[in-house]
Amino acid sequence: MRHTISILLANEAGELSRIVGLFSARGYNIETLSVGKTQDPKWSKATVVTYGDDATVEQIVKQCSRLARVKDVRLVTTLPHIEREMALIDVSVSAGAERQEVMNLVKIFRAKVVDISHDKMVLEASGTRDKVDTFIDMLKPLAVNEVTRSGSVAINRLSSLESFRSDAKAEAAAA
Repeated sequence: MRHTISILLANEAGELSRIVGLFSARGYNIETLSVGKTQDPKWSKATVVTYGDDATVEQIVKQCSRLARVKDVRLVTTLPHIEREMALIDVSVSAGAERQEVMNLVKIFRAKVVDISHDKMVLEASGTRDKVDTFIDMLKPLAVNEVTRSGSVAINRLSSLESFRSDAKAEAAAA
């Protein structure tokens, strides 16, 4: 099963390497990895997508949580969430009908043209993994030269987090 893990870690040299090392040392594969600074420049958020059964992923979360400069680890996929990725696609297109076909696909998929020349276009698509995959598949008959993908970023839906926090408070009060 596919799982998305969010890791809040110190924004220091070598910290990402420790996370990746933890995965590789235990034989866990990383499908995508995306990292960026948070509002607090002392911390970065890494979004890791991996595959495994629930027990394996729980083990990954526990092991990441034990790392010294990791502040928080969340298995994002346990609650409703929003997940997006972005792709830049270099496509060969000639002027005329072929270019118009690409523009129609851009409009349908709410993508963007970010660069253009006489015989090529660079397109930007963002959305769910399936949406980006479908857009790229639709472009393949038009000679896709190169695809660069960002990897997934994810966040839990606000309504589910509030519900989860209320449930946790109720459980704590009952204990």
